Amino acid sequence: MKKLVPHAIALAVLATAAASANAQSTLTVFGLMDLSVNSVKNGSTTTKSMDTAGLNTSRIGFRGTEDLGGGLLAGFWLEAGVSGDTGGAGGGTGYNSSNASTTGFFNRRSTLSLSGGFGEVRLGRDYTVNFNVSGKFDAFGANGFGNGANLYANKSPFDKSSTATTMGAASALRVNNAVSYFLPKDLGGFYGQVQVGAPEGVAGNGYKGGLFGYAAGPVDVAFSYSQIDVFTSDKLKTTNLGGSYNFGVAKVYALYNQSKYGALKYTTYELSTSVPLGQGEFRASYGKGNAEGGTAAFNNSDATLWGLEYLYNLSKRTAVYAQTGSLKNKGASAMSVGGLGDATGAKSTGYGVGVRHMF
Repeated sequence: MKKLVPHAIALAVLATAAASANAQSTLTVFGLMDLSVNSVKNGSTTTKSMDTAGLNTSRIGFRGTEDLGGGLLAGFWLEAGVSGDTGGAGGGTGYNSSNASTTGFFNRRSTLSLSGGFGEVRLGRDYTVNFNVSGKFDAFGANGFGNGANLYANKSPFDKSSTATTMGAASALRVNNAVSYFLPKDLGGFYGQVQVGAPEGVAGNGYKGGLFGYAAGPVDVAFSYSQIDVFTSDKLKTTNLGGSYNFGVAKVYALYNQSKYGALKYTTYELSTSVPLGQGEFRASYGKGNAEGGTAAFNNSDATLWGLEYLYNLSKRTAVYAQTGSLKNKGASAMSVGGLGDATGAKSTGYGVGVRHMF
């Protein structure tokens, strides 16, 4: 019996130490799967497909923090895209010195950070300041047939008339080798971010940007500006301005986005809303894209977008949804809803139903 006492004490000490360590550190495995069945008609061509990002982009990730004491926290975040329809993982991460696209497993985010009363310093691959505005002030987020990114993220007249967005697309949504600073969260509703991405010898991956916003009660507004050092003498300059107001019965969003490359400009405007309906939610959007500063053909390449979506929450983690959207192209504009196919100077219309599960 006496021999068991020291062992019991040792086990108790180890258990206490382990509990203390766990109390000071966290580790979370998270993700979601989203699969939808869609039909998209571009001009006279219809494509049927299964998508893995109808409501939200499918992903798996790991994140954690360690309490370093004195209000200082260390944190990491590793997140990979998942193609549930094929079982693939990861995706595009930028360009190499030969101007060829590159891929990686943790393509969505891979960051290490230190945070405290001074704010947060974050290192690694992360969202750009522009996306932190454009995705926030769109009722559809960054997915679906009605999301405003359909007007500028794929085959816009801007892409077709210069190499600016094509060569800079790697840093338009996410940026590699980034150093970001976030303001503290206790500034009376004000928030902000400064971000610099080192090109590491690849001009298309260089990035500089800043964001400033204010959120209090039902009001949220933010502005961002960035420059991408593309593979030419000019820079790709992007400006976002967004705002939202929550009326309770509905939340209304407004978003302005402009990309400039030399004399060329492509500007989009979007209004959207989300309306809670019991366990469900209805979303609607309307947006326009306007090209200017170039040839007559470029300036005629405008576009109009509308979208509708309804989701029903079966539980806190599982939802089913249905959506539709239409994008009308003029001139050389070749965009399509959902990024499927080419609808140069024509209409792109999509319909889809899906299910999303978060874990």
